[in-house]
Amino acid sequence: MDVNYILYLGRHTLETALLVSAPILLVCMFTGIAVSMIQTITSLKDMTMTIVPKLMAVGATTLLFGNWMLQVLMKFSLEIFTQIQAYGQ
Repeated sequence: MDVNYILYLGRHTLETALLVSAPILLVCMFTGIAVSMIQTITSLKDMTMTIVPKLMAVGATTLLFGNWMLQVLMKFSLEIFTQIQAYGQ
């Protein structure tokens, strides 16, 4: 196992993590911005006003993209285990 292979595995792992987490992070960011704008316009300072919409948006995003995220993670895991098996022989 050389340095290039370890760097490849690290990069591939970070890319997969970013790819899987991107939908939830983007939805949470845009929901937070929208709620902050509404709070600024209406001068409401209630903390539940920020948490509840984000939780609902993250739940809906997980329901919509959960199957795809699971498939990406399963593909990544299968690739890693295949490489470990090939390296062990």
